[in-house]
Formats: sequence, structure tokens, C-alpha cells
Amino acid sequence: MARQNGTATQEIMELLMQTGVSENMAQCFQMLINEAMKMERTAYLQASPYERNVDRIDQSNGFKSKTLHTRIGDLELTVPQTRNGGFYPSVIQKGVRSERALLTTIAEMYIQGVSTRKVTKILEELCDCQVSSSQVSRIVQSLDGDLEAWRNRPLGRFSHLMVDARYEKVRYGHEIRDCAVLWGIGIRNDGQREILGVTVAFSEAEIHWREFFSSLVSRGLIGVSYIVSDDHVGLTNALKSVFPGVAWNRCHTHLARNVQDHVSKALNKVPVAQDIRTILQATDLDTAQFLLNRFADRWIKLEPKLVHWAQINIPQGFQALSLDPKLRRSLRTSNLIERFNREIKRRSRVVRIFPNMDSCLRLVSAVLIEFNDDWSTGRRLFSV
Repeated sequence: MARQNGTATQEIMELLMQTGVSENMAQCFQMLINEAMKMERTAYLQASPYERNVDRIDQSNGFKSKTLHTRIGDLELTVPQTRNGGFYPSVIQKGVRSERALLTTIAEMYIQGVSTRKVTKILEELCDCQVSSSQVSRIVQSLDGDLEAWRNRPLGRFSHLMVDARYEKVRYGHEIRDCAVLWGIGIRNDGQREILGVTVAFSEAEIHWREFFSSLVSRGLIGVSYIVSDDHVGLTNALKSVFPGVAWNRCHTHLARNVQDHVSKALNKVPVAQDIRTILQATDLDTAQFLLNRFADRWIKLEPKLVHWAQINIPQGFQALSLDPKLRRSLRTSNLIERFNREIKRRSRVVRIFPNMDSCLRLVSAVLIEFNDDWSTGRRLFSV
């Protein structure tokens, strides 16, 4: 065996002396790895080729071709085999593990908001390896199994529910559409938060929200007694269908924003906003109703259409006043979702237009899993 190793080393040195290091680096590594694998098989068998001894545990069984892609070129390896199949060279196993680590890193860079083009550039600078944008996209698809399992995991009892939607541009067929990303957060009685699910649909139509809510129920969601969201008609109709009788509160932030659309004069926007804020921050329902009546008396002549709208819509935010004061501040708005919508936007804007709905769902799901993992070990939304 020592004579064989010496012969291989001599061949490598002669090759380097004749042609230079840079030109034949790949071929040299190929020879070294092939020889190392032969030596490892010999050590595994506890016998040299054609040697007969009582310690031999298996028989050699030829070689199997394998191409190993490296930054110095493709290495054509001859992997030693054994008759019983119990041997495999550790150098190849380490290469496989390194490749998996690289693939995981590529996927993580993409999820963190690095564009596919930037990913390829980073890899070229750090690793001197070529990876195309389409390869990055295929690598990221390897996350699908884990993401699908997370989206379909069993749920349980959550007393409070926050839901909202945001829109992303998605290529569908030969056109680009604004697709709705529907998702929700569940909050337990002890303040523990959890992202319950996410889906991508063509719009916020009632049928899409109803399918989303029904999927949460089918996964075991129970105990919901309070829901906060905006007043999108498709959303509210779906809530009535899937969660009949559950208290619903219109998000105070959305409500205050909607008020401004009904103020006819710019001069009145600031005082109207102050009055609405006072109403929504009332300590109890009776006080809120009194302040709303006073608001109507003050503005009926200057902003009659605004007053008519306010008397119908502002009470939709009064359900939060029935909550314990310790919970009210956290549950009177869906601002918790709004904050994460901004983070999703930060990650998705590098894509600009998703090639399909699956790719959009993949990125958003990965972002939400990060938040969900942080919540599992972080502080609670409130304590009772």
C-alpha cells in the first residue's frame, strides 16, 4: 500500500512540474481524492487488495463514477465500492454536508431580503462559484416542505384574533395581478401570541376570507371570543359566516384613518381627528357614546356628511371598551399586524413582482415563521 501511495504522489508531482499548478489544480485534487478514497477503503476492509487475512470484514467491489462540482472545476471521481455496501468515503460525505450548508445559506439570504441577483454576486465573491438566479429560486423551493407543515400545523384555543391583508404583485398567466396575502394572529388569555396561518388569494373577496377562516377552524382553532380587523366587506361577511356571534371590533387605527376621507375641508381635519381620538380613548361605553353625541352636535352644520358617517361607523370600534383595561390597549387595533406588514414589505420589495403565487406564499411564510419563533421565547402581549 505504501508503494501505491508513493506512485500516486510521484505522478501528481510530475504533472505539476510539467504543466504548472494553476492549469491542473483540478486534476491534481481529483487524483488525491481518488487515492485517499482507496486508502480509506483499505483501512475499512482491514486488508490490502488481494490480501488474505482473518481480519478482513468485506470484499472490494470495483468503483462507481461520480462528478463533484467545486470552485476549481468538476472532479471526476471513482468512488470505491464494497460488496456488502457498508462503506462510503467520508470525504464525499463531508462534501454533501458542505453543499447542504451552502444551499441553506442561499435560501436564508433570499428570505432575509437579498435579491437572487445579489445572492449570486455574493457567492461569486466569497466562494468563487457560479449560481444563476433560476438556481437560487430552485434552492429556495427546498423550503416548501417545512413551510407547508408549519402552515398546516394543529392549532388550539385562542381567545382573541387579529386578521389583516396586504397586497403583492404576482405574475399570473400573461398578466401581473395584485394578489392578497391573508393572515392572522391568535392571542391566548395569558397574552401568548402565535401566527395562526397565511394564504395568498386573488382578492379579499368573502369566499377567500371564508376559506382562510375555515382552514383555521379545521386545524383546531377554538375559543375565539373577540376579533379585531378593518371593515373590508368581504372580511366582515366571512367573519359572520365562520364565527357567528363572536364580538368584532373595528381597528381604531383604520377607523381614524377612514374618518379623514369624509372631511370636506382641509381646515377641519386636525380638530376632527382630535375629537375622534378622544371618543375612541374613552374609558367606558357610556362615555364614548356621550362624546360621539357631542361630536355630532359640534359638526352637524359644518360637516353633515361626516356626522352621518361617524354615527354609523364609529360605534363599530366600541367593542374594545368592553375588554379589561389591561387588554384594551393591545387589542383595540390591529397595529401588531401592521408592523409585521411593513417587515414583509421590506423583504418582498426586492422581488418586486413574484413569478407565481407559490413563490409569494413561500417568502411570506418564511418571514412569519421567524416572528412566530421569536414570540415563542419572547415577552407576552399582555399579562392578566
